[in-house]
Amino acid sequence: MALAYSPISSDWPCQVKTPGSYDWERSAARWLRELVPARYGSYPTMLRHPVLLARHAQIQVQHETRVARTALQTARTELPRLGLTESVIEHTIKMYAAEVTQLNHMARSIRAVSQALADSSLARTSH
Repeated sequence: MALAYSPISSDWPCQVKTPGSYDWERSAARWLRELVPARYGSYPTMLRHPVLLARHAQIQVQHETRVARTALQTARTELPRLGLTESVIEHTIKMYAAEVTQLNHMARSIRAVSQALADSSLARTSH
């Protein structure tokens, strides 16, 4: 079952045009390049094949999510040892929790764009 991808969907990034519309793959590649370290977005293979860029963005966000979750899970035990006040620790915990939520949304958006790019690529190669 394919993911539904539509600008109306809460998972579809507003920076990416509707699949099938003029220049939509370029808008997808531009958005994806913002999500990966700059050096990856400049490799010619990644530029020519946005589906590869999407794959790398998925991996990148998975790792960032793990980092944010680890930081969140260890904050109460590790941050007091750094001499931080309770209010700073609470603020930091809220920040990490918000980041995990944001990264989860980003992961869903990347999956939607990735599926659309894969579908578009398959459609081109089957004609």
